[in-house]
Amino acid sequence: MGPLKGTKIVELAGIGPGPLCAMLLADLGATVLRIDRKNPVELGSPRPLPYNLLLRSRRAVALDLKQPAAVELVLRLVSEADALIEGFRPGVMERLGLGPDACLQRNPRLVYGRVTGWGQDGPLAHAAGHDLNYIALTGALHAIGRRGQPPTPPLNLLGDYAGGSLYLALGTLAAMLEARSSGKGQVVDAAMVDGAASLMTSAFGLYAGGLMSLERGTNATDTGAYYYDVYQCADGQWISIASIEGRFHDELLRRIGVAPEAIGDQRDRAQWERARQTFTRVFRTKTRQQWCELLEGSDACFAPVLSMAEAPGHPHLAARGTFMEIGGVVQPAPAPRFSRTQPEPPTPPEAADPVRALDGWLGAEEIASLQASGVI
Repeated sequence: MGPLKGTKIVELAGIGPGPLCAMLLADLGATVLRIDRKNPVELGSPRPLPYNLLLRSRRAVALDLKQPAAVELVLRLVSEADALIEGFRPGVMERLGLGPDACLQRNPRLVYGRVTGWGQDGPLAHAAGHDLNYIALTGALHAIGRRGQPPTPPLNLLGDYAGGSLYLALGTLAAMLEARSSGKGQVVDAAMVDGAASLMTSAFGLYAGGLMSLERGTNATDTGAYYYDVYQCADGQWISIASIEGRFHDELLRRIGVAPEAIGDQRDRAQWERARQTFTRVFRTKTRQQWCELLEGSDACFAPVLSMAEAPGHPHLAARGTFMEIGGVVQPAPAPRFSRTQPEPPTPPEAADPVRALDGWLGAEEIASLQASGVI
């Protein structure tokens, strides 16, 4: 099931954006085979396999890629694949004998997806870095935060996952679609700096037009505007307000009992601080639950600020099945939805099992030969 059923992808295991991209493709029905290291590299504290959710929905085989026979096995798998995705520093795959030239020679239709922080070329291409560094270089980090406060790191969502994983997935799928008509594969160079910069396209347009200030916390959607911000309630919990359009703003004022005269012109920046003080005072008069009862489901553009512990239990997310329990772990369900080719539910992360993993890629005799030779 799933729109990518029948698609076969080899994943060279890594950290961050590569595994999420592989998970997304596997969630949508692709058969993804993860090539693990014999001794995987841990990022931060070791994570027990059941909670390493980015590894769900696919099987794995552990190989020592310093062994020529293991490299040859990967090339053999590449000959059966529609795509390969990897997230090593530039030059690593070439040194292993698994660079684009070697793989495309084995399979001319292969899409070779690469995700790095800085890209495959440029002055910083070989430097180490992480999500925060990549979004810092693009102007994104500078724009995030409150007025008078330092830039605020938005977890590692913007660089690793939005700028990296999603653009790698998009590029890989686009190249696979093109390969169906041309019969030719190609290399996809997904750099997190490029992806993060692309996500800033609208902001750059606003800045170029003189409609967005470089000072954090002074613009309409960066907490500068009182009508697009979070407010604390009587119980210490938080709610979010995003009533940008005039009619939604009017609906909000009506429901919370604030006279328009107390706010002034919504677009008059000189009135924003006075309006914020009014909102701050009003929203502290009720608990979060009381505000939910009054505002949720209306056109006031409201939502409670929920923790990860609370989010799966929200009635809307529960009704849509936005979260699901897999292997005893509550986690986000696959997205997006499909009307006709809805994917099967994800499967829990699996430890490397070469025989199980290679089933469907190689014949039984070939797998047995690999076992006998000690490659797997």
